[in-house]
Amino acid sequence: MSWPTALLRTAIAAFFAAAIAFAPAQAQQVVTITTTTTTWIEVDDGDFGAADFDDDYFADDVEVEGMADAMPARRFAPAPALVQPAGALARFGPFAVVDGSTARMAGDVDGATPRQFAQMMAAFPRLQRLEMVDCPGSLDEEANLILARAIRRAGLETHVPGGGSVRSGAVELWLAGVRRSAAADAEFGVHSWADEYGREARDYPESDPVHAEYLSLYREMGMDDAKARAFYAMTNATPFDEVRYLTRDDMARFVALN
Repeated sequence: MSWPTALLRTAIAAFFAAAIAFAPAQAQQVVTITTTTTTWIEVDDGDFGAADFDDDYFADDVEVEGMADAMPARRFAPAPALVQPAGALARFGPFAVVDGSTARMAGDVDGATPRQFAQMMAAFPRLQRLEMVDCPGSLDEEANLILARAIRRAGLETHVPGGGSVRSGAVELWLAGVRRSAAADAEFGVHSWADEYGREARDYPESDPVHAEYLSLYREMGMDDAKARAFYAMTNATPFDEVRYLTRDDMARFVALN
């Protein structure tokens, strides 16, 4: 295939992925989306021990040595035109501080996001609430788990406002709130993670440590062992390239809402 042809096909795939990302979703609906396979090159981030990924390092169909131990990825819905809150006091990556007690999140989690969150909390130590407006998921699962625990340690409550959407790895961030709430029309999108070779959770043996990473997090966020296992199994029942949309009431089966 010629380079122009490949570029055209990639652009078409990106167009349809973006269209689906902004299409209205119904509870319990499964939607199949088109994704472009991407290999990420890892850059060490000394502050948090998580990998930094930069758009300049993205390269389609290139195999990179040393990726076998990388954490899986869970981003499934691109967000090319996120609406950022107007009049923000300050911005830190996907976070926008709107007043002394509230920050809003819109965007992906990557290797730099835990550091950006720490910088925000240092600058605005009285923040109490994180409103999750449009959160597609994570480009770096290690960073995502670090961020979830940081949200819990900071004592923030998490809220999905009216029309808000948290999907994929961002659901773990919402779970991390010391108090959790969501508008009646809030949506939660879940699916299986996948590694850089396309292997999903079901392709790993039950004894693999990668599963314990998630189960441990869910227990830390207040689920008992049975609910942690049930939630993890439910998310992984939907393939990586599909999404199952859940309602606020669906989520209340697993964690308390305030």
